[in-house]
Amino acid sequence: MVVVVADQIPDAVRGKMKLWFIELKPNVFVSGINDHVAKKVVNYLFSKSPFLSAMTLVISTSEAPGYKIFSLGKKKKKVVEISGLQLITNRLLWYK
Repeated sequence: MVVVVADQIPDAVRGKMKLWFIELKPNVFVSGINDHVAKKVVNYLFSKSPFLSAMTLVISTSEAPGYKIFSLGKKKKKVVEISGLQLITNRLLWYK
């Protein structure tokens, strides 16, 4: 399974994505394509989307932990790797 969340996607790329994905809501796409095709789709999306797209992709894999996270552009949350496990950070706000 592949999940794509993007801030902005060029119209040409968005149209091509609708061949492989279901658009759950604007700029949130889901697909059940296999691992090999998913990697090709990731390469296509990253090569055709500008840095401003702020895109995050989560792909299910057969290897532990069962998913791989790819990201492009500047986002509020970033991907970090801890002991081989990819996680998405949440900025905590501390109030006095």
